[in-house]
Amino acid sequence: MTTSTSKAVRIALYGHISATPAALRRELEARGVRVHDNDGDPADIDCAIFAINPSAGIDGETIAHWERLNDYLTPRIFVALALPGTDLDFDDAVLLGNRVLDQLVTPYLVLHADDGTPAALISLADLTVRNYVAGIAVISESEREHRELVSDFQAEYIEALSQAGEGAFSAGMLFPAIPINLDSGIGLDVLTSYLDQLADE
Repeated sequence: MTTSTSKAVRIALYGHISATPAALRRELEARGVRVHDNDGDPADIDCAIFAINPSAGIDGETIAHWERLNDYLTPRIFVALALPGTDLDFDDAVLLGNRVLDQLVTPYLVLHADDGTPAALISLADLTVRNYVAGIAVISESEREHRELVSDFQAEYIEALSQAGEGAFSAGMLFPAIPINLDSGIGLDVLTSYLDQLADE
């Protein structure tokens, strides 16, 4: 969470109405993150969050906003929201983002409960698991089966980080994709941690 000694970061939030960007904005502001209106000069934006509904796809206006920020090397975060009644998931959203926006990286993958609902996140950096209890992340070691399941994805992620170089996210050269479930709080802490990176620079 940003503090009074942190740099003020101007954050913009884009997304089709089907991705409920207004609900995401409320959650962020409840956590002390100020989200600015999108009608200013793109050069003034320090970071842009793109809210995506995997089942609805990515509309032309959202793509245009993303491409406009290419000229400024603006840091961007791709957020795939788990929404009621949607048939597609985080993996589908990332594939779509890779195709129509830019190559994305996935710092975390979703672990599902037996009924198929998102239950936790596993970090591809250190393979820890984030379980969410009342919206709070409880971090634990992963099980062997989980580590085996994500081993190839972890190798790809580490290679992408190595190729991009240190500070690539802040430089607008590396675009993390984060799964978020507003009902359970999954992923919100991960999103704010990326915003904190910019505030602390």
